[in-house]
Amino acid sequence: MQDSICIKFADLVRASFLDRPNRFIVRCRLNGSGEEVQAHLADPGRLKELLLPEAVVYLRPVDNYKRKTKWSASLVLAPDGVTLVSLQSTLANRLTAQALEKGAIPELAGWDRKRAEYTVGRSRWDFCLENSQGKRLLLEVKSCTLVEDGIAMFPDAVTERGKRHVQELTRFQAEGDYETAVLFVVQRADGKRFKPATHIDPAFASALKTADNHGVRLLVYNSLVDVTGITWGRKLRIDFS
Repeated sequence: MQDSICIKFADLVRASFLDRPNRFIVRCRLNGSGEEVQAHLADPGRLKELLLPEAVVYLRPVDNYKRKTKWSASLVLAPDGVTLVSLQSTLANRLTAQALEKGAIPELAGWDRKRAEYTVGRSRWDFCLENSQGKRLLLEVKSCTLVEDGIAMFPDAVTERGKRHVQELTRFQAEGDYETAVLFVVQRADGKRFKPATHIDPAFASALKTADNHGVRLLVYNSLVDVTGITWGRKLRIDFS
């Protein structure tokens, strides 16, 4: 089942990371030619544990005259020299859409995808699901790239927006109009369990623990990543200790 939940990559070009002028741009040196190029970075996270000087990155060429950059950053090789990590945060939602369609998330069995980008309250939620009784479930998806000593963690930078999302879902769950869930998609294969990054954003971690106590479903799945694509992985245990 999991093997069929996969997003394939076009041919990627190996390069070395040089620096990050801003959140959405990285400067890299192409292997072979030595040419220095700028690439769009679709992951606005801090990524300081991954984007180290001379880190191996994989870039995708983009032929779009409307784009200022001719490259997009797709992958980075973690400091262990083995693990590839996706730098495309939107892939988490695309993988989740496939997993929902193919029933690969047992915790959401019986819930069918009704709509993506569904607005309720102050926020737009990634998915609205519905069951046979007409009950609706709001599902928020978060892309996770930080792993230390086998522990996947979120966030890698303070996220006021993420905290607000979790608090809103907790309120919706308590009011009873919606069921709610947060799904963390770890875009790398080396995470063995998951915990909120309390040392980075204690307010988010506290909000997530409160959500868990109030019945918000918290789910974590990792991914298998190589230069050909990213594949839905296995469920990870959540640890609040």
